[in-house]
Amino acid sequence: MSNQQTLIELNSIQKVFFTDEVETHALSNIELSINAGEYISISGPSGCGKSTLLSILGLLDTVTNGQYQLNGHQVASLNATQRARIRNKEVGFIFQSFNLISDLTVEENVALPLTYRDDFSSQDIDKAVKEALEKVDMAHRANHFPSQLSGGQQQRVAVARAIAGNPSIILADEPTGNLDSKNAEAVMSLLDELHREGATICMVTHDPRSAKRAQRLVEILDGKVIADNPIARGVQAA
Repeated sequence: MSNQQTLIELNSIQKVFFTDEVETHALSNIELSINAGEYISISGPSGCGKSTLLSILGLLDTVTNGQYQLNGHQVASLNATQRARIRNKEVGFIFQSFNLISDLTVEENVALPLTYRDDFSSQDIDKAVKEALEKVDMAHRANHFPSQLSGGQQQRVAVARAIAGNPSIILADEPTGNLDSKNAEAVMSLLDELHREGATICMVTHDPRSAKRAQRLVEILDGKVIADNPIARGVQAA
């Protein structure tokens, strides 16, 4: 384990939301490290801070106090433009609600984040989109619109969008929350496969069966990490 690259390092992370005269301490003194190639699940009750933590990990939100290092970048010192650039390069997102753009085709949805990358030519984008769609078995739907797809198919497209840019980490926020059990299993199997191929995955889930697919389970309660333990192999959902 000692020779693994530390991809993410959180030190004494605090997040406070200020509304009127009320302070809400969403996260308190979070310490967390994630190595390249790890598969981590974050679980806890609603309102415990797990989605706030994922937003911070994905550079969608900023910390109130503390240090966050992502693949060598000290995140706190970045301006908004730098954060957006690093987020687009380093992080792939999978959301519960898919977040596909309705008037773009499947192909265009997957390509969109790559169009903001100065290290991708148009040929690179075409190749990356094709490979990502093939990996999630959605290449045959490349010219369809999201409204023409089932929920499970939309989430597969969202996975393709997340992986097309070869990010350092995939962040999945309740990726099976809007899916029936069959499609949920298909998406979880896809994440298993991506991890076997070397992807680093951090998933927020309230589903214990999904959580146990990971290697490590980080439990959060009232904005604090109350447990961070390896998951025994062999307890994965069938």
